Amino acid sequence: MPEIKVTLTTNPKQKPDQSKLGFGTYFTDHMFLMNYEEGKGWYDPRIVPYGPFEIDPACMVLHYAQEIFEGLKAYRTPSSEIQLFRPWENFKRLNISGERLCVPPVDVDFAVEAVKKLVDIESDWVPSEPNTSLYVRPFIFATDNHVGVHASRTYLFAIILSPVGAYYAEGLNPVKIMIENEDVRAVRGGMGYTKTGGNYAASLRAGERAAKEGYSQVLWLDGVERKYIEEVGAMNVFFKIDGEIITPALLGSILAGITRKSCIELLRSWGMTVTERRLSVDELIEAADNGKLEEAFGSGTAAVISPIGEISFGGVKHVINNGLIGETTQKLYDELTSIQWGKAEDKFGWTTKTK
Repeated sequence: MPEIKVTLTTNPKQKPDQSKLGFGTYFTDHMFLMNYEEGKGWYDPRIVPYGPFEIDPACMVLHYAQEIFEGLKAYRTPSSEIQLFRPWENFKRLNISGERLCVPPVDVDFAVEAVKKLVDIESDWVPSEPNTSLYVRPFIFATDNHVGVHASRTYLFAIILSPVGAYYAEGLNPVKIMIENEDVRAVRGGMGYTKTGGNYAASLRAGERAAKEGYSQVLWLDGVERKYIEEVGAMNVFFKIDGEIITPALLGSILAGITRKSCIELLRSWGMTVTERRLSVDELIEAADNGKLEEAFGSGTAAVISPIGEISFGGVKHVINNGLIGETTQKLYDELTSIQWGKAEDKFGWTTKTK
């Protein structure tokens, strides 16, 4: 692996109050950078003081949105060690996104080592208060200075870090979500399965409408028939219907969530039935109306597990489990977070120490 050069800051920042972190507001003292040039490959990996990028107004990412990103977390264990949760999965997925957007792949093992080294340098930034962690944001964007639609020949790979608290202000309290029946997020053959900014930009208008109605997130329907459940804005989604856990199948328009994958593996290890299939909104609403929809929750790196207490469709509200967190949802949250924070045995080999 190439050597990562390190330049430390001479002007460290003041650490924020751990009880008031919020999400994605504060950033650490350093960042990782690496450049790519066609014919040369990835080169000059370095950790430098956190600061602005200087880019040309013709930089292709500004005009054609050729960029991809990931999100993972570093956790402080009770013994004050720092560990990551399934980081190899994140960089495998980064390369899947990159293939769709013509971004050259990164070496997965090297990328994980870069995260470990950066987090180790910034270890004082990893919070220790309950339900806090260090969010890790790797991203790659096109850097050619040219106005013309084609894949860039140069790229910048960066990793920044942010100490965070709960993603939702509600914490683990059930959130309310609105099923969107006007806008669509993605279609098969498009970029729905990738982690790229355009997918999130496509969700903003519906998200704004939902927020005005008092809902935390939008639940998307498929972009063709507009009848099948896909995912929540920042999460994959699960429903417990008549004892069976159902989550939408990965058919090309849904992000293959790493927390989603972990939930499925955990649930099945407990002997529960988990089915990945198409689930129509009509089937979901019917289950809600006849009392068979027992629980609903979202899963994702940012929120981990987020119980859903109410869904709205066509202006009609459907309360789930009396608006309370369900037994399975609570168990999943407890087990996953206990593994992530090093409070429970990791029987799956999901975690890795940074040093």
